[in-house]
Amino acid sequence: MEDRSTGAVVFSQAQINDAVQRMAGEIASDYEDQQPLIVGVLPGAIFLLADLVRAMDMPLQVDVIAISRFGPPEETGGVVRVQRDIEAGIAGRPVVLVEDIVDTGLTIHHLLGTLIPRQPSSIRVAALLERPERRLIRVPLDYVGFEAPEDFLVGFGLGHEGRFRQLPYIARYPADGTTPAR
Repeated sequence: MEDRSTGAVVFSQAQINDAVQRMAGEIASDYEDQQPLIVGVLPGAIFLLADLVRAMDMPLQVDVIAISRFGPPEETGGVVRVQRDIEAGIAGRPVVLVEDIVDTGLTIHHLLGTLIPRQPSSIRVAALLERPERRLIRVPLDYVGFEAPEDFLVGFGLGHEGRFRQLPYIARYPADGTTPAR
């Protein structure tokens, strides 16, 4: 199933499944007597969101928010725009924001700035991958699957030019070891 245009597998399907189960258990434990709204950040978090909510045996609601980023963070400040907002009301409700990867923190910072004024009772962030050494803005991460290497990665929601998101594992890209433009 490995795509020959990707490089070495960094996190296998089994490792990802284990991390998702662990994260789901942590979230379920934290919201034991509540019904959280689980919000996936599209497009990258779609696979994590689906697996995560299926692994939580508890009442919950699911929604999505779609964003787009414009230009490299070093040049543009990482302009983030909401392309599709959540439909559920969040005032007085616990919210868990689900992201595929947190690098600079700019996207999560923007989304928290968009959601916090709507007065949820709490808001926490779950990310399958994080790169703390790339952080430009300090953001809270409450549930994390893995610390990711600096390599450009694809699979399990992470893509390059719309490709590779469907891979059930996370691999380096491209196979020749060069770094594509982010």
